[in-house]
Amino acid sequence: MWFHGDDFSSLLSLSPYTYKLISGIDFYKYCLSVISQQPNIQVQYENIVHILNDEKGAAVITPTQRLEGQYIFNSIVFDKPAPAPGEYNLIQHFKGWIVETKDNVFDPSSATLMDFRVGQEHGTSFVYIMPFSANRALVEYTLFSGALLQKEEYDRSLHSYITSHLRTSEYSINAHEFGVIPMTNYHYPSHRGNIINIGTAGGQTKPSSGYTFQFIQKHSARIVEKLADGLHPTVTDNKKRFRFYDSTLLDILTNKTVPGKDIFTALFKKNKPQQVLRFLDNESTLGDEFRIISSLPTWPFLQAAFKQI
Repeated sequence: MWFHGDDFSSLLSLSPYTYKLISGIDFYKYCLSVISQQPNIQVQYENIVHILNDEKGAAVITPTQRLEGQYIFNSIVFDKPAPAPGEYNLIQHFKGWIVETKDNVFDPSSATLMDFRVGQEHGTSFVYIMPFSANRALVEYTLFSGALLQKEEYDRSLHSYITSHLRTSEYSINAHEFGVIPMTNYHYPSHRGNIINIGTAGGQTKPSSGYTFQFIQKHSARIVEKLADGLHPTVTDNKKRFRFYDSTLLDILTNKTVPGKDIFTALFKKNKPQQVLRFLDNESTLGDEFRIISSLPTWPFLQAAFKQI
């Protein structure tokens, strides 16, 4: 995968890692096809008014009924957390186009993880590219900031990148996607009684980078292990140092102490990509973390770290 910064560009070898793109609709179809074969599972679609614990157990309240169970697995963030001292609330927002170009402008053998050669006036901004063929790819404009942009600003940035960096103006847009992911060190509760929070509601979005899908898979596997062992399916965070790292970076990004593009450029310029990926996956060793932290601007990160302590 390519990484591009202002003064550093490199085609990174990820081995033994591989990078995968899973279309949302394909994932839903696959999961629902497996679920449909289970005779003990019933799927219902209704508006959810409330979920609760009371003397009768855990329950979901809909406009038409009350559904009770031993456990409720909830992925809904019902209320946006109110700002509190020491908490940061940025968002990762992105718009992507699947484009088809007249000329062959993509290399199907290599994707682009981050390209920071775009304007940074709205916050930390980069482009991500996943090619499907030599003339078809997902091109995605991503930002870390405090607020959404106007719709036309995403489109304008995507068009500008395609014409200036891919050097083509002859392309069609076959599909598009848009998403918003919270980047906050607010501690989402893992559970409330027998209501087990999962997904973003269960704290499975990494505050500094997202990676929600990957963390959900790990979290769900641990829940299943506990259920299989007859235990209450709460999963505790046993790597709290990563929350400290995330909070430190959020402080830097929120206060714009160091430009985000300089931070990520330093990470990939001065470290092996495997070390960075392990770090972003919360799977790095203390040795990895020492090397990564040492590669970042020392004084701004020390100041931000002391504030978290």
